[in-house]
Amino acid sequence: MSIFDHQIKDIHELLHKKELSVTDLVEESYSRIKEVEGKVDSFLQLTEENARQQAKDLDQVLTTEGVKGNLFGLPTGIKDNIVTKGIRTTCASKLLENFEPVHNATVVEKLAAANTVTIGKLNMDEFAMGSSNENSGFKVTRNPWDTNRVPGGSSGGSAASVASGEVLFSLGSDTGGSIREPAAFCGVVGLKPTYGRVSRFGLVAFASSLDQIGPITRTVEDNAFVLQTIAGYDKMDSTSANVEVPDYRVALTGDIKDLKIAVPKEYLGEGVAPEVREKIEQALKTLESLGATWEEVSLPHSKYANAAYYILSSSEASANLARFDGIRYGKRMEDTNLIETYRKTRSQGFGDEVKRRIMLGTFALSSGYYDAYYKKAQQVRTLIKQDFDEVFKKYDVIIGPTAPTTAFKIGEKMNDPLTMYATDILTIPMNLAGVPAISVPAGLADGLPVGLQIIGNYFEESTVYRVAHAFEQATDFHKQKPTL
Repeated sequence: MSIFDHQIKDIHELLHKKELSVTDLVEESYSRIKEVEGKVDSFLQLTEENARQQAKDLDQVLTTEGVKGNLFGLPTGIKDNIVTKGIRTTCASKLLENFEPVHNATVVEKLAAANTVTIGKLNMDEFAMGSSNENSGFKVTRNPWDTNRVPGGSSGGSAASVASGEVLFSLGSDTGGSIREPAAFCGVVGLKPTYGRVSRFGLVAFASSLDQIGPITRTVEDNAFVLQTIAGYDKMDSTSANVEVPDYRVALTGDIKDLKIAVPKEYLGEGVAPEVREKIEQALKTLESLGATWEEVSLPHSKYANAAYYILSSSEASANLARFDGIRYGKRMEDTNLIETYRKTRSQGFGDEVKRRIMLGTFALSSGYYDAYYKKAQQVRTLIKQDFDEVFKKYDVIIGPTAPTTAFKIGEKMNDPLTMYATDILTIPMNLAGVPAISVPAGLADGLPVGLQIIGNYFEESTVYRVAHAFEQATDFHKQKPTL
C-alpha cells in the first residue's frame, strides 16, 4: 500500500507521531515517478535536488518543533503555467522552454508557507489551450486508466500525476474546464473555485476573465485542505475578491437532508453518452437516498456557451500572448529587422492550436467585426450568468456530468478542432458565469472514469464540498485506482 493511498489527515497524523518523515514522502514520490512516469509522462521537469534538501530541512523542523500546518511536508506537483522562482516555467511551449521566473506565483508562496515540497512542474496543453493534453510542445501525457487515451486538458499532467500516485495533490488552472475535465477523465477530484477566490498573480494568462487556479486531489476532504491554504485575497491580483475564506472542512458533515438540487435538461440531453447519463442518474438516486431532492430545470443560454467562450477566450488570448515576441524573454529567432524577428519567433515558437486561437481572437477584435462577435459574445455571457442567478434563487446546487463522454483515444480528435472544442460544452458555462464547480468520481463506464459535476453559487465552495463529500462517503468510487 502506497503512502499516497492515505488521506492528508492520516499522513499528518503519521508525521505528528514521528512514524513517517518528510524524506519518506519525497522518496515515495520519486520512486513512484521512476516506476510509472515512462507510461504516463505527467512531468515536464523534476526538482529532485531542491526537493530532497527541502525534505531534510523540514525533517529538522519536525524533530524540533513538530508538524507545522495541515499540508506540512506533502509532495505536490505544479502545473507549468504557474510561475516558480528559479524553476523553469514553460507553459509547455517551445517559445518559453528556457524561461526561468524571478518570482513565485502567490499560490506557490502560500504552499511554501505551508511547508509543502514541490516535486516538479506538470505537463499541459500549450498555454492551457486544449482539452486533451495533446497540444503540449514537448510530449503527450497519457491517461493512467488506459495509456492509449488522453488524460483531458489542459491540466492533464496535474490530474494524471495524482491518479497515478506520483504526488499527493497538484495545482491546475481552469479556463473552460481545464481542471474538471481531466479530473473526470482520470477519476480524481478537481475544483474550479469561484472567480477571484484564488489569486491569479503568477498564473501565465490565457484568458484573464476566465482563468482560475484550483486543486486536484484523491478525495474531497483533501481538496478542501488545499483550497483552505491557497484561497484568499491578494493585493497583487486586481481581480482577487476580498471575501472571507471559511473553514471548508466544517462543511464536510455528510448531511445533505433537504438540500435542493437543480438538474439542467441541457446537461443530460443530446451529445451526452448513454453510459455517462446512466452514472449521473445513479448519482442522483444516491443523493436522494441521503435526503436531497432534485428537479429538472433549464439553463436556456447554455447552448450558446461554447461559441461565446471561444470568441471571448481567443480574444483575450490574442492580447495576452502579444507579449511573447522573443525580445524580452523566451526564444528569439533573429532576422534582419524587428518585424521579421517577431514573425519568425512566434511562427516557430507557438504550436498550431495557439496560433489558431490567436488568429480567431485577433479577427474577433478587429475593426468591423468587434460588435458582431466580441460584443455579442459578452452579451451572451451576461445571459448565461443570469440563468445561473435565477436557478440559485431556488436551488442550492446544480448537478450534471463533467464531460459528455469518457476519455477518448489519443489522436482521435486532433484533426477536428470543432469536435475537440465540444468536449468542454458542460464545463464552459461555469467559467463564463464565474461560479465554483467540482468534479468527483461517479464510477466507471467500460473501465473508464465518469465525473459528476457539482456547481454552486458564488463563493459557496462550502456547499459544493458538502454535497461532494456526502456523495463520496456514500460510494466507494474514489477508492478505485488505475493499474499501471
